[in-house]
Amino acid sequence: MILWMWLGIFLIVVIGVVMLIIGLIDGNRYVVKEEHFALSKLAKPCRFVMLSDLHGKVYGANNERVIEDIRRANPDFVVIVGDLITSKQGAGIDAGVHLVKELSKDFRIYYAMGNHETKLKVRREQFGKLFEELMHAIEGPNVTVLADAACDIEEYNVCMTGLELERSYFARLKKRLLPQEVLEEHIGVAHRDVCNILLAHNPEYFEAYVKWGADLVLAGHVHGGIMRLPVVGGVISPSLELFPKYDGGVFRHENSVMLLGRGMGAHTIPLRFFNPAELYVITLDVR
Repeated sequence: MILWMWLGIFLIVVIGVVMLIIGLIDGNRYVVKEEHFALSKLAKPCRFVMLSDLHGKVYGANNERVIEDIRRANPDFVVIVGDLITSKQGAGIDAGVHLVKELSKDFRIYYAMGNHETKLKVRREQFGKLFEELMHAIEGPNVTVLADAACDIEEYNVCMTGLELERSYFARLKKRLLPQEVLEEHIGVAHRDVCNILLAHNPEYFEAYVKWGADLVLAGHVHGGIMRLPVVGGVISPSLELFPKYDGGVFRHENSVMLLGRGMGAHTIPLRFFNPAELYVITLDVR
């Protein structure tokens, strides 16, 4: 009996050590993935890089590995789908700022807000003017911040819209409805004669985004479900939903498609299990 007890303890320790090793390895690497989508109303093909949920993570000195991979992809522009930084005391903004400034030397950047940027903005008693410092630091002719705002990329007939939802739409253990009138209060009415690309950090409201008129939704936030299991997929979302419907990858609804990135970093616990970070290179063709 004692022998079996010690054998059980030994196996638990071994499994724990193995899982810790996997968590550390996956928490410190990323893969470059490619996706192709054919969209109607697109004027001509384009290629861009999507980055989400960096959370201040650094790969190589000053994110040189990330910068080199993006330059190697040679995109027409770069899209950041929120949570470039982490809203935590002492986390800092330097890594995110450096990445944006370096990339903006070569590429146009469209940057939408995540819940961590919004938290910096609204919790001034905790973070002071850190949000304003972030915005000022990344400011430049090649950087367009889309916080409940849109811009036309005329050569592709694309309207790029960035949605910034209140923090209550990211609440743990409770999912709110997102009525169309609320969505339109944030970002107006979608124009049907252009290809609408919506940068929406939270993927939970994909059906609402489709109803609004998004042809392509780019999202993040869920970090792939922290741990991924074969067949099952992601295990838990930041809102503490078990086995979330939207955990990572490509999802389709009606005539729209959503690409949900699994993020480039992590916050709180810097571990990922069977779930390396992802940098996406996306090609759009005319349908």
